[in-house]
Amino acid sequence: MTSTARQSTGLLTDHYELTMVEAALRSGAASRRCVFEAFARRLPEGRRYGVVAGAGRFLEALQRFRFGDDEIDELRRRGVVDDATCDWLAGYRFSGDVSGYAEGEVYFPGSPVLVVESSFAEAVVLETLVLSILNHDTAIASAASRMTSAAGDRPCIEMGSRRTHEEAAVAAARAAYIAGFATTSNLEAGRRYGVPTAGTAAHAFTLLHDSEREAFAAQVDTLGTGTTLLVDTYDVMEGVRTAVQVAGTSLGAVRLDSGDLVEQAREVRALLDSLGAVGTRIVVTSDLDEYAIAALASAPVDAYGVGTQLVTGSGAPTASMVYKLVSRSDEDGVMRPVEKRSESKTSVGGRKWALRRLSADGVAEAEVVGIEERPTDDGDDRPLMVDLVQGGELLAPPDLAAARERHAASRAELPAVALRLQRGDVALPTLFEDRDLR
Repeated sequence: MTSTARQSTGLLTDHYELTMVEAALRSGAASRRCVFEAFARRLPEGRRYGVVAGAGRFLEALQRFRFGDDEIDELRRRGVVDDATCDWLAGYRFSGDVSGYAEGEVYFPGSPVLVVESSFAEAVVLETLVLSILNHDTAIASAASRMTSAAGDRPCIEMGSRRTHEEAAVAAARAAYIAGFATTSNLEAGRRYGVPTAGTAAHAFTLLHDSEREAFAAQVDTLGTGTTLLVDTYDVMEGVRTAVQVAGTSLGAVRLDSGDLVEQAREVRALLDSLGAVGTRIVVTSDLDEYAIAALASAPVDAYGVGTQLVTGSGAPTASMVYKLVSRSDEDGVMRPVEKRSESKTSVGGRKWALRRLSADGVAEAEVVGIEERPTDDGDDRPLMVDLVQGGELLAPPDLAAARERHAASRAELPAVALRLQRGDVALPTLFEDRDLR
C-alpha cells in the first residue's frame, strides 16, 4: 500500500455516495447548491443530554478527503463509477462551508450539530465520513460526561483500549478527555492529540516475580514511591501491608480491581490509615460505568479507571445521528427547504441556526433553532454555532483544551435534573422558530 492510500480518507465512504454523484453529474444536478445537516432525531433511551465530539477529527479527515491515483485506479478496476465520475473525483477539493456546534457543547434532539453547505456532489460524498466520526465520538463523549459528572471532583482515567478497535481506542480517548476524563492509558492518543497519559503495572507484572514483595520492590525502584501498586493479585489486605512495607507511608496509591469495591475501599482506607499511609490514594477499576461510579460516591475512593463501558458508550455505542439534505437551490438559484416526510423518520427542512435559551440566572431552559434565519435572542441567550470551514479553508485548527473547557461550562449551564442518572426525559425542549410562523 502506498503512502497516498494510507493518508487519503476518500474511500472511507459508502458505495452509494459515489453512484449518487455519477447520476447527479449525468442529470446536471450535481452542481446545485445544497445544505446538509447532521443531527439526532432522539437521544439514547433515558438519556437527558448528549455531548458533541468528533468535529475536530472530521475537519482533519476533510483535509485528506482526496482521490489520488491509487483510489481512482481502485474505483476504475472495480467499476464502481464511470470514467467521467472518476475524472471528477480526481479533482475533488471541498470548496464549501462547514459550521456547527463546537466540540464539547451539549446537544439535544434536532440540534443542527454540523451544517455542510456546498454543491450536491461535494457535500453528499461526505455523509459517511461525517456520520462515522460524529456517531462514534459523540457516543463516547456523552457516556464520559455522565461518568465524570457522577465522579464529581474525583478524576476518571480512560483505559479501554483493549476493549475496542485500535483506532477507535484513540478516538475514544480523545472524546473522553473532552468530556472531563483526566488521563488515558493510550499512548497514541497522547502522541496524536496531546491527551495526558498514565499507567503503572498489571497483574502479569506481579505474577512474573516470585513474590508480590519482589514485584512491588521492582516497581518502586523503577517508578518511585509515588507509583500506584496493584494490590489484589492475591490477598488484598496482605497486599496493602506489603505495599506500605516496600514503599513506605509515602506510597502514591493502591489499585483495587475486583470484589466488592465499596466495602473493600473502606477496609483498605482503614488499613492504610492505621499503617500511617494517610496520604496514599485508592484507585478503583473493574468494569465501572456511571452507575457504579455513583454507587462509590460514599466510599473513600480517590480515582476511577474506566474501560469497557466507556468505549462502548455505556450501552449506547452510537449517537444515532443522520445527515440529511435540508435545502437546495432551484434552477433559478433560489434556495428552498426540502425534508423527509416518511412516517417514522421525518426531518425539518430549511437551513438551521441555534442558540441556548438561558434564564436570568444563566440556567439553560431550551434549545432554540431558527429555520432559514437566526432565532430571536431574548437577551440572555447564547449562540451555539460557530464557523469551521469557509470556502474550503479550515478557519482554525481543532483545540482540544478549549473543547474540554467548553464542555465543563456547557454542562454547568444545564438544570440539575439533567445530571440525574436515572432514565428520564430530555433535559431541554427543542423549539423550532419558522420565519413564516412568527
